[in-house]
Amino acid sequence: MGHGHPHHHHDHDHLTGEDLPPALDQSVPEDELSPEDVSRRRFLRRTGLLGAGVAATALATTQAAHAHDPVGEQDRYARGGFRWLAGDHHIHTQYSSDGQYRVFDQARHAYAHGLDWMVVTDHGSAAHAKIGVEKVNPDIVQTREQLKNLLVYQGLEWNIPAAEHATVFVHPGRNEVAVLKEFENAFDGSVKGAGDSTPANEALAVAGIRFLGEQVRRRRVEGALFLANHPARRGIDSPHELRGWREADPTVAIGMEGAPGHQAAGLPRATAGRARGFYDNNPSANSFPGYPLESYRTWGGFDWMTATVGGLWDSLLAEGKAWWITANSDSHANYLDTSQRGPGGDFNANGRYEDPVYGPPLTEAGDYWPGQYSRTHVGARSFSYRAVMDGLRAGRVWVDHGGLISGLDVRAREAGDRRASSGTPLGGVMRVKRGTNVEATIDIDLARTPNWSQFVPVLARVDVIAGAVTGPAADPDTFTAPATRVVKSFEVGRASGRVSFTYSFGQVSEPFYFRIRGTDGRRGAPGLMGAEVDPAGPALDVVGNADPWQDLWFYANPIWVLPS
Repeated sequence: MGHGHPHHHHDHDHLTGEDLPPALDQSVPEDELSPEDVSRRRFLRRTGLLGAGVAATALATTQAAHAHDPVGEQDRYARGGFRWLAGDHHIHTQYSSDGQYRVFDQARHAYAHGLDWMVVTDHGSAAHAKIGVEKVNPDIVQTREQLKNLLVYQGLEWNIPAAEHATVFVHPGRNEVAVLKEFENAFDGSVKGAGDSTPANEALAVAGIRFLGEQVRRRRVEGALFLANHPARRGIDSPHELRGWREADPTVAIGMEGAPGHQAAGLPRATAGRARGFYDNNPSANSFPGYPLESYRTWGGFDWMTATVGGLWDSLLAEGKAWWITANSDSHANYLDTSQRGPGGDFNANGRYEDPVYGPPLTEAGDYWPGQYSRTHVGARSFSYRAVMDGLRAGRVWVDHGGLISGLDVRAREAGDRRASSGTPLGGVMRVKRGTNVEATIDIDLARTPNWSQFVPVLARVDVIAGAVTGPAADPDTFTAPATRVVKSFEVGRASGRVSFTYSFGQVSEPFYFRIRGTDGRRGAPGLMGAEVDPAGPALDVVGNADPWQDLWFYANPIWVLPS
C-alpha cells in the first residue's frame, strides 16, 4: 500500500547525456551485440518497447553522473536531475488567417506568464504556404534576440491530410524556413485538397511525417517534431491513423495534446455559450464511427482520448508505444485582452494582418495567453532548443492547468531505493529481474503563489493509474485497454510545501506501465469505463458553463516496468 509523507529536499545529480547502450541503439547490427545485449534487444522488441522515444530514457535506470550544465540554486525549475522548462507548442499570430497578435506580443506574454519555450504555429493555408512561412521568420529571429531567456521555435499548424491539425516544428537553423515551406506545400491537407478521410490522403499524411524525419537524417535541420492537436474534437483522428503516424517515424511523431487550448471558451457568457476547448462538435461523414458521442466533449478540460482511464491513450501505452501528451493555449484571441485586429490590409495578398490596435475587452474570446492557464513542463538537461526537443521526444513531460502544482518528480524504483539520482523518470523504461519489488515514488511541490486568477490552487488528490503491457493490438482501431485502472488514490491533506507518496507494485513478474494524475477535487465523476476502473475521474464539461479555474488537473506521462 502507498503512504503519504512530507517531502524533504535533496540535491539531485543529473542524468548523463551519453549515447544509448548498444542494445537500445537500433543502428548497431545484432551480430555486433553481446549475447546479453541480443537478449535484451529481443525482449524489448517483443514487448513493443524498442521505440526511439522510450529507448532515449531507458538508460536512466542505471546511469547517473554530474551534469554537463549544472543548475544553480536560483533555478526554480530544478528537480530530479533535470531543468523543468515550461512551454507551449500551439500559438498563433497575425500570420494566421484567424489570428491577430504579433510574434513579440505572444512571446512577451509567454515569458511574463513563466514560460521558457514556445512554438509559433500559424495555420497552414495557401497564403501561408506561399509567403507566410518566410514572412514570419524575421519576426521570430528578432524576438529571439529581444528575449534571450525564451526559446522561440518556428513551426506551423499542419492540416493533416484525412485528419485534424497538428503542431509541426523544427530546430532553429539556416534551413528552418526551407524545410517548413517544402513540407507545407507538399503535404498540407488544405493546400493539397486532401481533407477527406480516404486511404490516399491518409498515406499522404504518413509521407509527410517521413519527409520530416528524412530532413533530420540528411542534417538539413537538427530536429523535427509532430504533435496531434485537439485529436478528439471532430472525431476524425481514427485510432489507426494515430498508430500510423507514430510508426511512420517515432522520432518525429511523438504524441498529442492531452488537453486542448481554448480553455476560456466554456465560461458562462451573456451570449450563447460555447464548449471548453471549442469541443462542441458532432460526428460527420469523415469521423471514425466507433467513437462514442462523449468523445466530442472535454472532460475536466482534457481531451477524451487522454481523460478516459482505459481509453485510447491507454490502449497505445498498453502496446508499449511511446506516445506522449502535452497541453497548450492555442492562443488566437485572448479573453479580456484589450486589442483587436489591425484595420486594412489584405491577408491573402500579404500573408499577414496589420498590427493589432487598442480595442474593447475581448469578453467573447475563448483563449488565454501562453502560460496563463495551460503549461507543458519538459525535463531538459540544459536550457537549449535541442534539450527541450530531446526532453519532449523522451517523454519527460507533465502538464498542468491553472498552476495546480509547481513541481513534480515521478520515478519507478526498486523498493527502498531513495538515492536522489536513482530511479526511472517520466517516459522511461525500467528493466528489472522478475520478482523484483518495484514501487512508484511521487514528489510534488505544491503551489506556492497565486495563479493568474489570483488564488493559490490546492491539490486534493493524486491518482496512480496502471495497466498491463499486452503487445501490439490485433486491430489497429483498438481504443480501449481493459487491464488499465486506477490502482491507488492519495489524499493530499495539506495546502503548501512538499509532499511525497509511495505506491508499491510488489514483486513484479509481467510488463506493465503506470501514470499519474492529480486534481483540486472540485469536480469529478466515475470514468466512462466504470467506477471500478476510475471511481473519481474528470467530469464531462458542461457546454456554456465550464469555468476552467474551478476544475484543475495535472497529468504526467507514463513509465514502463519490464521484468525479465
